Amino acid sequence: MKRPPVLDRAAERGLAPLKGRRAAHLLPQARLGGPMPWVIAIMVALTVLAAGGGLALANLADRARGELAGSATVQIVEADPELRTEQAEAAAALLVGDPAVAGLAIVPPENVARLLEPWLGAGNAEDAVPIPALIDLRLREDADEATLARLQTLLADEAPAARIDAQAQWLSPVLSALSALGWMALALIGLLAFTGAAAVWLAARNALGSNRDTIEIVHLLGGNDAQIARIFQRSILADAAIGGALGLVLGLLAVWLLGAQFAALDSGLVAGGGLETGDWLALALVPLGAVALAVLTARFTVLASLRKML
Repeated sequence: MKRPPVLDRAAERGLAPLKGRRAAHLLPQARLGGPMPWVIAIMVALTVLAAGGGLALANLADRARGELAGSATVQIVEADPELRTEQAEAAAALLVGDPAVAGLAIVPPENVARLLEPWLGAGNAEDAVPIPALIDLRLREDADEATLARLQTLLADEAPAARIDAQAQWLSPVLSALSALGWMALALIGLLAFTGAAAVWLAARNALGSNRDTIEIVHLLGGNDAQIARIFQRSILADAAIGGALGLVLGLLAVWLLGAQFAALDSGLVAGGGLETGDWLALALVPLGAVALAVLTARFTVLASLRKML
């Protein structure tokens, strides 16, 4: 068996620590020609996309909870338009003097009709169904059940058709769904990390098998397992760095495109789910985590396999 030139030079020096370019030449690999950089690039891109979606959902849920914590809506459900208007004005007069109310605004009927237009159609919606009068309340503290019950009692005499609902209550299923999606994104990140580690494990095992003869020669020349592991670490480091950089670019591009699509919806709720500076920095750290995971997985795989091999 013909030994690689680097082994001949190592034998002459008593096998000085194998590292750097000479060590890498022991296990020649085609970087972009092999599948590992592309596998890591795909994993990093999907992880960046999942992490970006999870962070956006978390921001959206947090902002929605903060905005709705002290918000409530008063509905005057009355078929007679004149009586409905009178009760709305009476309810507003009572609520504005209550110490728990920080502010209120009677929603103009045309705004309510505009909101119902997708369901009731254009024109006079009042002809199809009585439209309730709405009062937007801003409380000084969270809209708890005790405060809402007290305000409901306050309005019982002057505005018997009034109904008070906390906005956080009817949006609670939406917020719960957002939280569930955030946890799913976190689980997806974990699965991608596991899949990436498994791919590196398989690649390291295959590389060990295909270079078994060279490894045996290195051992005969006095090389130890740590030196051989460093060779594989250097190899996977280059592949992971290339794949991580490519995956980061693809992932950030996908996140930016999706963000632009949602921003075009011009919805107040969706607009609260944008990424902040810290979120973008966190996404930029994903390739570093992928590189560290790949290098550590390769090292532990090689060391464990060498213990069994020799």
